[in-house]
Amino acid sequence: MLTDTHCHLASHRFEPGEIEPLIQRAEAAGITRMITLATGLDDLRQNLDLASLPQVHACIGIHPCDVHTQPDDAVTTIAGHTADPRVCAIGETGLDYYHPAPDGWREDAYHQRQRDFLRQHFELAARENLNVVIHTRDKSGDASFRDAIAIYQDYAPAVRAVFHCFIGPWENARRVLDLGGLVSFGGVATFKSAAVVRDTVTKCPAGSFMLETDSPYLAPVPHRGKRNEPSFTRNTADFIAGLRGETLTTLAAHTEQTANGFFRFPAT
Repeated sequence: MLTDTHCHLASHRFEPGEIEPLIQRAEAAGITRMITLATGLDDLRQNLDLASLPQVHACIGIHPCDVHTQPDDAVTTIAGHTADPRVCAIGETGLDYYHPAPDGWREDAYHQRQRDFLRQHFELAARENLNVVIHTRDKSGDASFRDAIAIYQDYAPAVRAVFHCFIGPWENARRVLDLGGLVSFGGVATFKSAAVVRDTVTKCPAGSFMLETDSPYLAPVPHRGKRNEPSFTRNTADFIAGLRGETLTTLAAHTEQTANGFFRFPAT
């Protein structure tokens, strides 16, 4: 019925013994498919192993906050796994200007390494006929978003990108959609303080967005402050359906069709 298009099941906040009941809770809530995302070479194998479960698929990439811990040829290593049938997209990659540069790094050099890695992910995706999952985050303003869009523009004819956990205004979402990309909404849309996100949700046409949790982070109301998990996709879906004046069935139908297209899943 619904797909959690972005979760981190290999997170240390999920014990291995919790995965089976977590999936059972998700299925009971109508979440029949989960996309788990690697953030570096250290959790690549764990995410692929999780994607051996029938309900789970994997994306592989280097998170922008981890580029300083990864070797220069990390994306080349990832490239060796793109033919694995468990892999459905490249990511999580992107730009993060929210967190300060790590010890020993100048901010400009750290951000440049993120941009270099993002380009490498796009080049890999273009070669392998896969799409890309992008993270952007700023302390203020939208510099990471603008820089990511500028890079995406160079690859848009060959690759689609989803800007996940989207919290920006409609004007920014429209820039993504104009390039042929998508946005994805998670629990932040349910927050009382998220008027900008809710406005964007109502303006995005069907077929232009997907649903996610980004679990274990950013649990939706009424679970805000708790550890997030895929079953909570249902809370976000119910909220967004009401916001858009759609039935849950209608919302599920078009977001599933969108997920099928983006991740190259066969239509169900």
